[in-house]
Amino acid sequence: MSSIWGNHLKLSVFGESHGKGIGVVLDGLPAGQLIDHDELLAQMARRAPGRDSTTTARKESDFPEILSGLYQNTTTGTPLCAVIRNNDTHSGDYADLNSHPRPGHADYTASVRYGGYNDYRGGGHFSGRLTAPITFAGAICRQILARRGVSIGAHLFAVGAVRDAPFDPMGVPDAVLDALAASPLPTLSPETGRAMRQEIETARLESDSVGGIVECIATGLPTGIGDPMFGGVENRMASILFGIPAVKGVEFGDGFGAAALRGSVNNDAFIYEKDTVRTSTNHHGGILGGITSGMPLLCRVAFKPTPSIFREQQTVDLQTHTEAPLTIHGRHDPCVAVRAVPVVEAASATALLDLFLEAYGYEFR
Repeated sequence: MSSIWGNHLKLSVFGESHGKGIGVVLDGLPAGQLIDHDELLAQMARRAPGRDSTTTARKESDFPEILSGLYQNTTTGTPLCAVIRNNDTHSGDYADLNSHPRPGHADYTASVRYGGYNDYRGGGHFSGRLTAPITFAGAICRQILARRGVSIGAHLFAVGAVRDAPFDPMGVPDAVLDALAASPLPTLSPETGRAMRQEIETARLESDSVGGIVECIATGLPTGIGDPMFGGVENRMASILFGIPAVKGVEFGDGFGAAALRGSVNNDAFIYEKDTVRTSTNHHGGILGGITSGMPLLCRVAFKPTPSIFREQQTVDLQTHTEAPLTIHGRHDPCVAVRAVPVVEAASATALLDLFLEAYGYEFR
């Protein structure tokens, strides 16, 4: 199973949703990096389940038990390993799914790929629970990047047909990003947030789910990071973002919207800002030719509706080889995009630190 990502920074995620625990190994971190444990826990709490009415009722502390790679709150340069214990599991809710795969979920494809030996409880290794280790890794990486002047933040850009105001592609103040990080439903517009809550609640009451889009921005990036053709910033970031369960689309800058523009509109004019080259607009989202331009990096990540819904669906019985109805039990997010906001930030931070290590080596002290 390919659960290892990265070039200079290696990220390895392990565990299953209803196993004893889940965890992560980060190999390649520079030594001597002071890690603020309270800030680390604050990032983990943003993703943790059971903290808001828009999310699953499953309650997990998401407390990371660090086994190696950190001494006196400082990275040692050796692999950093953390385990997050699973406590609130109701495996009996999934007993029927071994033979009745959920529509829209990986139950069937995983069973075929691994000969029926996969742990299907709670989705196993395919569960959104596995985003907790990614969040931990990103919480480490973003602290290291912050010392290089890089700020990363995201908001819930869309839920169903409800859309928030977009980020200003020319930049977003750190105070705005901090305020978003402190909100259980991070939107730029409070009115939009209330409308999104209603959209999610309506889907939940109808025993259904709804998809969403997370918009993420990174400011303070230097010019010149990334390699064409297949090692570009978009390539590297997309590869880890698509590793987040339920992600079905990633775009940078104007993304698909650029296809409706003319070159005279889409092209960002170069200007001088003091002695630094910048662009007057930022349709390119901070990346040209796979290389950072020095402008804010902007991306949007689309999440499909949660496959596990409570209304009756059509599936098959893999034992009797017949079609069968399916009613799913358990506790599931009516909109996975809500808790995915810090996960997108974390994945972006991990990708950017890998690119920094490639460009500058380990000179972070």
